[in-house]
Amino acid sequence: QVQLVESGGGLVQAGGSLRLSCAASGPTFAMGWFRQVPGKEREFVARISRTASSTYYSNSVKGRFTISRDNAKNTVCLEMNSMKPEDTAVYYCAATKRRLIVTTPPEYDDWGQGTQVTVSS
Repeated sequence: QVQLVESGGGLVQAGGSLRLSCAASGPTFAMGWFRQVPGKEREFVARISRTASSTYYSNSVKGRFTISRDNAKNTVCLEMNSMKPEDTAVYYCAATKRRLIVTTPPEYDDWGQGTQVTVSS
């Protein structure tokens, strides 16, 4: 029901940083970031509540990535620091109407088209 568009993907060296943005066509509730590599299931990365009072991260990115949002602009960002080659994937933003913390794709209602992130060693 809401359109989502990711941007900011690209090539970065290991140890470097990259910031992804997700623009929504209107207000959203909780938002999440996922990533996927060919042949593997889509993997949860981070989630932020509607008011940004709560954030949740996967163990693989905790301490390195930061999710944030600007509701006045209907945008959500993912700041990625100390990047590793295993962070290479297509990154997707998603919106959910569920109030509880959810970490699986079926629990999200709308998705962006994805943006490629490649980390070189």
